[in-house]
Formats: sequence, structure tokens, C-alpha cells
Amino acid sequence: MSTSQAGPPRVDLKRLFFLFLGVVLFAVVYYSPPWPDAVDPMGKVFNLSFEGKAALALFLLAGTWWVFEVLPIGVTGLTIGVVQALFFIRPAATAFKDFMDPSVLFIFGSLMIGAVFTKVGITKRLAYKMLMIVGERTSMIYLGCFVVTALLTHVMAHTAVAATMYPLLLSIYALYSDDERPTKFGKGLFIGMAFVAGAGSIITLLGAARGIVALGFYQEITGKAISFFELTYYMFPIGWLMVFVLWALIMLLCKPEQATIPGLRERAKRLSAEMGPWKREEILASAIIFGVILFLSLQSFIPALKEFNKAAVLLVSTILFFVLKILDIRDLEDVPWNIILLFAGAMSMGFCLWQTGAAEWLAINWLGFFKEAHWFVFVMAIAFFVMVMTNFIMNVAAIAISVPVALVVAPYLNVAPEVIVFAALVTAGMPFLLLVGAAPNAIAYNSKQFTSGEFFAYGIPASILLMALVALAVLLVWPMLGMPILLQ
Repeated sequence: MSTSQAGPPRVDLKRLFFLFLGVVLFAVVYYSPPWPDAVDPMGKVFNLSFEGKAALALFLLAGTWWVFEVLPIGVTGLTIGVVQALFFIRPAATAFKDFMDPSVLFIFGSLMIGAVFTKVGITKRLAYKMLMIVGERTSMIYLGCFVVTALLTHVMAHTAVAATMYPLLLSIYALYSDDERPTKFGKGLFIGMAFVAGAGSIITLLGAARGIVALGFYQEITGKAISFFELTYYMFPIGWLMVFVLWALIMLLCKPEQATIPGLRERAKRLSAEMGPWKREEILASAIIFGVILFLSLQSFIPALKEFNKAAVLLVSTILFFVLKILDIRDLEDVPWNIILLFAGAMSMGFCLWQTGAAEWLAINWLGFFKEAHWFVFVMAIAFFVMVMTNFIMNVAAIAISVPVALVVAPYLNVAPEVIVFAALVTAGMPFLLLVGAAPNAIAYNSKQFTSGEFFAYGIPASILLMALVALAVLLVWPMLGMPILLQ
């Protein structure tokens, strides 16, 4: 028997540095003297309260810990609620209530759908069929997965799409590598899915709730309405152009180790044949999921259905999976709580910034820099602000705090309100920097193919390309399609 003993565990100095950096940033802002007021273009004064300044301090702490992953991301999410309660930013009952917000439960329901797809074998069937079509080139596998993801976001929420695609991608990746270590192909597959889910979700009002909120503000402030099909008309070329731009970027940053997977098409055919006819559980699960998706899609067209909460509707499927014994207690215990706590903390952080007035104070200060700028600079400044904020708070909240202010300022710069709303909606749908920015980001992270730091690093060039695409849309694409850019 060996007498050698393992030495003491090494101290991770990098982790400790960023751990304490987050704490220091929090302390500096939290204990700093009161900050100056923000003044909007109409002369209205917005005071930054003690709670608002504390919310900004927490914002810096959470952002630092999330980017550098000094703790499990779900534990950082939990920290957000704890700090709010202990430092009197918001009452504990309010801060922790957000952890069970309907949006969080929607994530839970989406993950259960993904678990069902995997358990009953639907994802393997779909994966094999896709591989039989796209073939053996890994670049085409990327493209096939991204196109299917984008198409699905036209008719269902991008969170549900990510939950649907995730097990499908796991099945495809299993045919590429049986090694547990991350690969470039694995990073590209899952990060690309998250990015593309955002790009596709801007095209119709069914992709996410943010579109309804933005159009509501637009109608309230301008007295004009933008229809479902008008939004799709202007967003379709931008969304799909971004899908292909992201495919090219992923090919550049995550070029697969293998250009082809020899024999993949034949292997996929053989595995598909071995699965035989559809089983009872597959048919039941498909019927339940299709029914839920159909109901959620019809909510945008049938007024009587709009009153039903989306999370409650989605959770009906979860209950039915257990009633019909498609899932059991072991499946419930396997839920990735790290992801759910991550998103719960993000919701609490977003509500904290919103309810304390910190987010509005930030928006007014930021747009104040551009109230006398060139109209194009002003539009790009709005798009940039929404892009940054949507990485930290709900995209609905990012829209709610920035679009109303921007629509008030726009007439002074001779800018048409339509371009403000559409530019904001484009960037609100694509939080490429932080996992907390959107549920597809968090779902993709569950693959363990990448770290939050890698996601942030890949998100920087993606965000730069996004801003370039917004500029192209404002200067060329939307005017060609007939959108008014400047007031007559």
C-alpha cells in the first residue's frame, strides 16, 4: 500500500480575487454618499434612493460573480435574494417571492418537457432524421440545428424552443463524441443554439413576451398600433440575417475538430430503423406537448385565451406527464436546480433594479448623454443600452424602462417612433453576454460544454455584430422596406 499522501488542495487565487472583487464593488457603491439625480428631457427629476443605489451595488456583485463563476451560478442567484434581505434593499418576502415568479416556473415546465423528450425517445428520432437530411459535414449539422431552432421560435416561446432543442442536441452530440470533456463542436452547438433562439425570437410576437410590451408602450405614447404581421415584415430579414451571421461566427470561433463524421448518415439511418414504430409514451407525450404549444400560440390571436397565464398552461403538461406515469419521482429529483436558481436570481435582480428605480435612473442618465446628438447616434445608443441591460434584467423590464423615455426624446431629434421600438426589440432579444440574460442561455449551459466566462467571451463579438446589424437595419434595410426613420 502506498504511503504517499495527497498534498493540501491548491488555493485558487483567481477565484478568490474575483470573489472579493465582487464584494469590494458592492461595498464601495453601497456605502458611497448619495448619487446625483437624473433629469429627463422634460425636466422631471429622478432621485436615486438608498435602495436604488444598493440595487446597483448588488448588480455589480452579481455580474462579477456570474461572469467569472466564482460560485455555482445558482448559488450566486440565491445570494441575490439573501443580500436584498440582509442589506434592506427590499423586504425578504418581496425578494424571495420573485424566485417563484411565473417566468421561473415557465423555465421549470420547459425543462420538464425537455426531460420527457429525452426519456421517451422523441429527441433521438428527431436527431436521426435531421442527420439523415443534413449529412456528415459538421458545418451543415451546425446550420441544420440553428435553422430548426430559429423556425421553432416563430411559433413558440424561445424558452420552450431551447428546452425542446437541448435534448435533441445532446443526442446529436453523442454521435460526435462519447468523451465527457468539452469540445469545440459541443461549445458551438449549444452556445449557437442559445444565440440563435434569441435571433429567431424577434421575428414574430410568439417568440417572447417583450414584443407585446414594446408595442403596448408604442401605442400608448403615439396613439398608433403596430400589427402582428407588420412586426414580422420588418423583423424577418433582420432575424434571419442574424441567424446566418451567427452560424458564420460559430464556425469561426468553434470550428469543429472534425470536418466530417464519416458514416454518420448511415449510422443515423440504422439507429432510426432500430427504434421501430412510435411507442405509446411517445404518442402521448407528443400530443400533450403539441396541445400546449398550440394553445400558447393561439393566445396571440384569440382574445378569450389571453387571460390564461402561460406558465400555468405549460405546467399542465408537467402534471399530465406524472398523471400518465411518463415521468416519475426520480425524474423530478433530477431537475437541474442550478439552472432554475440562476434564473430565479436573475428575476429577483431585475425586479430589484426596476422597483427601486435604479434601472430608470440608469436609462435617463444614459439617454441624457445623447439628447442633442445626431439622430443615428441616439437610436444606436438606445439599442446599445437595451442590449446591455437585457443581459442583467428581464428583457421586458429593459424595454419598459428605456422605450418610454426614448419615445419622449425622439421627437426633439426628428426621429420616428417606429425605428426606436424596432431597434430596441432587436437587441432586447439577443443577450449574448451573460447566462442570466435569457433562459436559452441557461439551458444551454446545462450541457457542461462551456463556462460562463467562455459564454461571455464568445458573446462579445456576437454583440458587436448585433450592433452592426442594427446599424444596417436603420440605415438601409428598414428604409428600403418602407419604415419611416425621420419625421416629415
